Parts: sequence; C-alpha cells; structure tokens
Amino acid sequence: MVIKTNPVVSPTGEGLVYSVVGDTYTFKAVSEDTGGAYSTFEFYIPSGHGSPPHIHHREDETFYILEGELLFQVGDQKIVLSAGSFVHAPKGIPHSFTNVGTTPARTFTTAIPAGLENFFEEVGYLVKDKDTPVPIALEDQIKKMREVGPKYGVEIL
Repeated sequence: MVIKTNPVVSPTGEGLVYSVVGDTYTFKAVSEDTGGAYSTFEFYIPSGHGSPPHIHHREDETFYILEGELLFQVGDQKIVLSAGSFVHAPKGIPHSFTNVGTTPARTFTTAIPAGLENFFEEVGYLVKDKDTPVPIALEDQIKKMREVGPKYGVEIL
C-alpha cells in the first residue's frame, strides 16, 4: 500500500465532525488523504459515554488518550487509562471504551488501513461541533450500527 506523498495538514477545529453514540468523531485524515493506508480521528467522549463492545474485521485501531479517564476493554483485559496512555486493538479482537471520569475524554485514534470513516459517515450524524444536539436516540443508533456494520467489517456485540 502506498501512502500519498502530499502532506496532510488538519488544523485545530477543522475536519468533518460526526456524532456517533453520543460521542463526536472529528475526521483528521481519511482514505483519500493517505492513499488508503490509514484514517485518523479525534474522539470526544462525554462522561458516561463511549463505544459498545465491537470487533473490527478489517482494521487495527489505536487510541492515544489526550485527556480524561477511559475504561478500555480489549480482549479479556479491562483497564482504566488516562492522558498519555496508548491502546492497540488488533482486528478480530473485541474491544470497547467508556468514559468513567467526571470530565470529557479525548483520544487521537487511528484505523489501519483506512475506511472506518465510511462506517462512521453512514451510522453517524454530520454535526457542526461536539455541542450540536443529535436527533436520534442512542438505542436507535446502536441498532443502525448492528444493521450496517457487516458492510464495513464491524460487528457490534
């Protein structure tokens, strides 16, 4: 796989923002930017929110915690992590995360190879920023994730 040779610069506040299960994911670099090599996102996770347990069958996913406290489950391992921590969730391994802190959490997340952004675009809602209300109940969005997940190699457990 060839990585695009042109530089990618995504300043603060730029990038498409999607609301997914109460979190917001800002796209920083996607498939067309990287020649399909990887996608990167900034995840903003309010207190008490996070991702349901799931498996990626196509991509590895990494998380670098920028702020907050997140309970990660990767395979059989459960651990609470804070800013400066790193998680690698290989494809095929169940994983999830929940903000167990009292303040919002943020991660810099990478999916290798690219393409996960297409799943987020289909199941999420394009919003202006993290404070934009979303017109769907959490349960309905998780149902939609289960329905369309197989198309993108994502299995919601």
